Order: sequence, then structure tokens, then C-alpha cells
Amino acid sequence: MAVEGSPEGFFEPRLMEDSDSNKKTSQAKCCSSSLKIFIGVLAFCYFSKSLTGAYTKSTITQIERRFEIPSSTVGIIDGSFEMGNLLVITVVSYFGAKFHRPKIIGAGVLLMGIGTLVMALPHFIMDRYKYDTAAAHTNDVDNFTVRSTCSSDTQNTVQQLVSGCQKGEEESSPTWVIVLLGNIIRGIGEASIGPLGMSFIDDYAHPENSAFYIGCLHTLGVIGPIFGYSLGSLCAIIYVDIGFVNRESVTITPQDSRWVGAWWLGYVVSGLLTLLAALPLWFLPRALPENPQTYEIDNPSKQHKHTPSITEIAKDFGPSLKRLLTNKIYLLYLVSNVVVFNAFAIFITYTPKYLEQQFGQSASKTNFLIGVTSIPPVALGMFLSGWIMKRFKLDLLGSARMSFFTAIAALFITIPYFALSCENTDVAGVTVPYQGSVEVHNISSDALTSCNADCGCPDFQWDPVCGQNGVTYISPCHAGCSSTRGTGQNMTFQDCACVQSWGMSADNSSAVLGQCSRESRCTRMFYIYLALQSLAFFVYCLGTVPFFIISLRIVDPELKSLSMGVLLLVLRVLGGIPAPIYFGALIDSTCVKWGLKKCGGRGACRMYDTETLRFLFLGLVSCLRVLGYILLWGAITQINRKVQNDKRMSKDKELQEPVLFDPEQQKTLK
Repeated sequence: MAVEGSPEGFFEPRLMEDSDSNKKTSQAKCCSSSLKIFIGVLAFCYFSKSLTGAYTKSTITQIERRFEIPSSTVGIIDGSFEMGNLLVITVVSYFGAKFHRPKIIGAGVLLMGIGTLVMALPHFIMDRYKYDTAAAHTNDVDNFTVRSTCSSDTQNTVQQLVSGCQKGEEESSPTWVIVLLGNIIRGIGEASIGPLGMSFIDDYAHPENSAFYIGCLHTLGVIGPIFGYSLGSLCAIIYVDIGFVNRESVTITPQDSRWVGAWWLGYVVSGLLTLLAALPLWFLPRALPENPQTYEIDNPSKQHKHTPSITEIAKDFGPSLKRLLTNKIYLLYLVSNVVVFNAFAIFITYTPKYLEQQFGQSASKTNFLIGVTSIPPVALGMFLSGWIMKRFKLDLLGSARMSFFTAIAALFITIPYFALSCENTDVAGVTVPYQGSVEVHNISSDALTSCNADCGCPDFQWDPVCGQNGVTYISPCHAGCSSTRGTGQNMTFQDCACVQSWGMSADNSSAVLGQCSRESRCTRMFYIYLALQSLAFFVYCLGTVPFFIISLRIVDPELKSLSMGVLLLVLRVLGGIPAPIYFGALIDSTCVKWGLKKCGGRGACRMYDTETLRFLFLGLVSCLRVLGYILLWGAITQINRKVQNDKRMSKDKELQEPVLFDPEQQKTLK
């Protein structure tokens, strides 16, 4: 429309320009607001996801004891999350990027919630937990009770129990498979969150803000493990069959290797929270208003005109995957991360178990302190990582260097771990002989000796008592005790022949329930270890955002989601799945006292060789990290060459442009 009193259409272009400018400004504000809402909702999903993941790690020991399975089997359960994830992650990351990403993420989070609830199901279909104990109660019908003092009727009692075993009656139920299936469902649901969420943010955020937003996302998401480990600590101190068993009839404490906490309770809580996190995603738009950074496939004006069919998208999948896998920098970066992720998976999965065994701490205390001391430094490191990326506007090469140097610094901080250790607890017939302090080499033959040979002690029993000589015995029977005084947890065993064999008098030859306390310096070393771990986590997490940015920037823009999907897929196939399994088997090799099922068969490990476990755990993790960082340096070298070549080609292109001597023409060209 022309302005009155002016030539027709004289001001029309200017008005249209102002209108377009206002429209773009309005759309930019709307895009920014909608993007922040998406980030907030996605952060809540990250929170619930990481809470459940941390809680799962904290229940490793509880699950192992409840189902009477070795660490290698627990490793399979832990790795099942990655198994489910790898089944769909490549397909979801590629095809999901072509459709309604928020709804696909919402469906995945919903599936995660269902899988988490399934993991708690075995508790409601299994019998109550039974453990063998010498502290018998007349009203205790839930626990297997043996009068395990050294008396004439002990052997007859054991024979009656063994003869009463019928096929399948006393064997532990294989319901741990349900936990595995639930974790697989969790993994399938999680596949959409990372690739689709981060690519959505990177598509609609300005480049200088993308890293900052991703850093904020992971910072908010990493708060989840604080609550996850705290929840694990709370549940670990609650007896597994709470509400069904009189607490006073439970004769073991959380420090006992037979103790099983309410492992199922946390899965119910986290499962319901995850279902709640899925709801908002179903109400978010498919794409945000136009943004200069938006790709054509996410442009609203083009989405409504033509939605590509699955067949059309599938035809382009093969060529896209080929382009990605022929990227040499991407492949080298991928291999380095696979090696490092093996170390990461081992460390995250078995750190709670390592601290429990190495420093003699309860699962409840260990989980609580891991959450309180480790997660805040991780959150701060991730936040500062994104802030540094934004503040200094680091490019691809700068991001790679930052990721490398923070990883190397964190590795050096962990070196003192090797000096922080505690000696094995003195257990007669296991770590020390019955009359000395020299290590036992033939464990099975040294569990019985002259002071208890005639007691008929059952092989399957693990009911440790602490003698007045400071030595732990497998059971009152193995200590040669002939009488008792008191009931429940206050029961005292008198006239223990094996305690007297150490030179103790008859008046000082008693024993009490439970293992003897560790040396006092163990607790101090435990706190030093946690302090160093917190510092190492903080430094390492300063390179977290660059890690994700590298995977997004070393590939073509249209391959962002696919590159993240393939990266996460390979990490799970070659790291997340095998690492907990093969290291679980290595942990089993350090066991010095296995629990035995009453009707035969090996149960959970009761005691480990702490020195061997320390060198195995820390040594393997450190070696894998060193190898991974060497490969990462090779990838950085290739990135540097690529950047230099791009600069050289850019300069050559400028030199080949025609030189215009007319200043006015030069201004026009500019």
C-alpha cells in the first residue's frame, strides 16, 4: 500500500523491510523462549534418568546378595541397559531427527519409567529374604537358623537341613532376569534423549550459546545422582522385607556382608518420577519458529508442505552412514572414546563396591558420601565447561585441546589412589591361620583345624563372630564356641576353643556377632580418597561440553544426530556392555570366601582380597585411560591439520578473486 501524497510505492519497500525486521525479532524472542522451555523439560528428563542410573549403581551389592549371584552376573544386569540402548539408538537418532523430536523423546522417557518399575517387580513375587544365623529366635520364621556352637547336635542339625533340601526348594530363584529385562527397557527408552535432545538444541541455538546450553543441561542433569546415591543410602539402611518382618528379629547389621537393604524401593520412587518427566514433552511443538541456524528439514513452512516418508528417509540412511564412517577424524575420535569409556564404565559401576570392600564401609554410608562429595564438583565442572566455551568462544580445535588437557590433569590427580589402602581383615582360616598372622594359601583346607574339627561345622555357613583376640571367625562353630549367653544381636559366645588357642585364658575366650572392626586409619584414608576423587571429577568434567561439541562439529551439519547416535551406540557395544561383565569376572577372581547355598551351589562372595582388588581396579582403569588419551591426541593432531588446510584453502580462494581497482566497485562488492 502506497502512502498518501507520495509517489506510488515510494515508501513500500521500507515499510516491508521494517515489517520483516519486526517479524524476525518477534520470532527470535519466541524461539529463545520456546528453546529455554525445551531445555528445562529436557533437564528434568536428564535429572530423572541420571537419578535412576546412579541408584542402579548403588544397588549393585544389594542385588548381588539378594539373588545370591556373583559379580560377573551383576555386571550382565548392569550392562543390559546398554544392550537395550544399542538395539535402537542408531535408528532413533537418524529417523527421529526427521520427525517430531520432542514427542519421540517423550515416548522414550515414558518407556524408561515403565522399565524402572519392572526392575522392582521381583521383590513382590519372591519369598522373603533368608540368611543363616546363630542368633536364634523363637518367633523368627523368616531366617534360616542353626545352633552353630560346637556341640554334639550341630552335625545332626546340619544333616537334617541338607536332607530336607528338595530340588528347586532352596535354590535361589532366577528372578534377577526380570531386573535385567527392566534395565533393557530402560536402555531402549533412553536412546532418544541424548542424540535428539542435543541436536535439537544445537539446531535452534546460536553457535556461541549452544555449548553453554548443553553445559547447563548436563549440570542440571548431574544433580540427579546426588539424589540417586542419597536414595540408595536411605534404602540400603532399610531392611529388604520392611513391613513384613519384625525389625528386632533381624540379627544382622548394615555392615554385615549378608545384609540386604530395600533395594526395590528406590526403583519404585524413581520409576514414578520418570513417568512424570515424560508428560510435558508431549505438549511441545515439533519445531521452533524460524531461526537462522535452523535446517531446512526443521523449517515449519516446509514441514507442513511435505513430510518425507519413511521410505524416502531410509534411502538416504546408507549414504549418510557411509559419509560418517569414512570421516577419518571421526573414526579416530570414536576409537579413543571407546577405550576411555571402558575405564569410565568400570569406575562408575564398581566404585561403591570397591570402597565398601577396600575401606570396610557400609553400603549406606558409601552411597551417601559418594553422592555428597562427588556430584557437586561434577555439576560445577560441567557448568564451568559450558561457560568457558561461551566466554572464550572456543572453536573445534580449542574444544579438543581443552578436553585433552583436563583429562590428563584428572589422571595425574588419581595417582595417589594406589597408596590409599587397608589390609585384609584377619579371618581365621581365610586370611590368617588359626594360630598366627601368616597368609593362608590353601583356604579350603584351613577353614577347619584341631580346635573345631569335631564340631561338624557346615561349609555353607557365613555367620562371622569377633573373638576377644581380635580375629574374626567364619562362625561361632568355627571359633569352637561351646555355649551362648544372651539373645539376638547381643548374643555372646563363650568358651571358644580356637580363641583360647591364641593364648587367651578361659575367661577371655568369648566372641560376639559380627566381624572385627577395621583399623582406625581406614576411615581416614576413605575420606582422603573421596576428597581426591572429588577434585579429579571436577577437573575431568571441565572437558565434558567440549567432548559433545567435538562430536557435533567434526561432521557435516546434517549428520549431527547420526554422529551422536553412532558414537553412543559404539560406546555401549564396545564399552558399556562388556566392561562391567569382564571386570565383574575379574573381581570374582579376587574372592577369598564364597557364600555357599544350603543345597549346593556358589552364592555371593563374602570377602575379597583387598590388595589384589586395589591393584586390579585402579591399574586397569588407569591403563585404559592412558591408552585412550594417546589416541585422543592423535585425533587432535588430525583436527589441527584440517583447520590449517581449511585456512590455507580460504586464503587461496581470496587470492584467486579478481582485483577491482575502482574503490566504489570494491565497496559494492563488500
